[in-house]
Amino acid sequence: MFECAIVGGGIHGTYLVQRLLEDTDLRREDVRLVDPNERLLASFRRKARACEMEAMRSTFVHHVGTEPFGLESFAEARDREDELLPTPGYPRRPSLSLFLDYAEYVIDGRDLESLHRRAAVETIEECGDGGDGIVLETTDGSIRARSCVLAIGRGGRYRTPDWADGIDAITHVWDGFDPDASAGETVVVGGGVTAARLATCLADRESVTLLSRRGLEVAAIEADPRWINWNHVERRLHRHPPGSRARAETVREARNDATIPPTLFDRLGEAVEDGGLTIRTDEVRFAHPIDDRVRLLPADGGCLSADRVALATGFAPVFSHPFVDRVAGELGLEWGYRGMPVLDDETLAWRRTDGGRSSVFVTGALAAGTVGPFAGNVAGARRAADRMAAPIAAGETLLPAD
Repeated sequence: MFECAIVGGGIHGTYLVQRLLEDTDLRREDVRLVDPNERLLASFRRKARACEMEAMRSTFVHHVGTEPFGLESFAEARDREDELLPTPGYPRRPSLSLFLDYAEYVIDGRDLESLHRRAAVETIEECGDGGDGIVLETTDGSIRARSCVLAIGRGGRYRTPDWADGIDAITHVWDGFDPDASAGETVVVGGGVTAARLATCLADRESVTLLSRRGLEVAAIEADPRWINWNHVERRLHRHPPGSRARAETVREARNDATIPPTLFDRLGEAVEDGGLTIRTDEVRFAHPIDDRVRLLPADGGCLSADRVALATGFAPVFSHPFVDRVAGELGLEWGYRGMPVLDDETLAWRRTDGGRSSVFVTGALAAGTVGPFAGNVAGARRAADRMAAPIAAGETLLPAD
């Protein structure tokens, strides 16, 4: 039996396994990262390539290593300081290449791939023999562990508008879109950072229309930096009951969703001036294929025709992910407002409806109700590990409240 199985080999899972090994008495043979991809961070790499990401939005101290200034030292030792990019009013940001090269350096240097079991987890059940722990049923057999951590990110499910259903020329940017495929005209639908990145890169080699249903908004980072601090989270978020509507709305109001960093916004303007990009504010009401092209009918009238449409319309809510729903149902875990997991604020253990022990911990977007608006990014991985590493190692599964 493993002490802890981490479901997900992305940034959160890769970071957490290091904290478990560094900050606790757990050994390498006590932990496993369970992920179906061929290597750790594979899903993140695919998404970054699909939208032609060039730089991170997070600052250089937020990366998959446990030393805050490890990436900066890595860059300095290799004469790559020019890849630490300026952000007005904020610390520098690493280029995507630098971020990924340092991640590979960390993974290789700590042999984290040897802890990776390549399998998809289908469900999680209680041990049927009455023993402690849980069983992860996977595509590569059963894994028994004393506890597990759900580190599944957004779960690979994307928002696709109803008008886009069934049209081959319309693809979500993270679900099969190939930015390198030849096209004369592309419409990018979305108003956030992913849409802007893709539109500016494609505009260098083809005609692009960026179609956003509202005016573009600018913000340097995802939320006020104070939300990275646990003291601020406790004062502003934890004053509300776990899993409550008040918590969900506090997180929503704090996040700068569908915004674009200032430097990227400037690049959009340059692409418009160069003639490769058109920006239009409107909402699509209907779409239909015409020969090998697609025609969009916006609400304000007229039409748009293109060889292809790339949807940068975000993720489906992770709270409604079928896998999460199966796990919660099988283990009797408690849901809050709109499917938000009800977590223990001190440990990030998911509470059970019957008040019994819970062996399931949560990090990433699923933990937004406790970790706050940065829960899904690199800073959130660090904050979540701060609270869950010691309880996991000590076997402190959640007990009923008095």
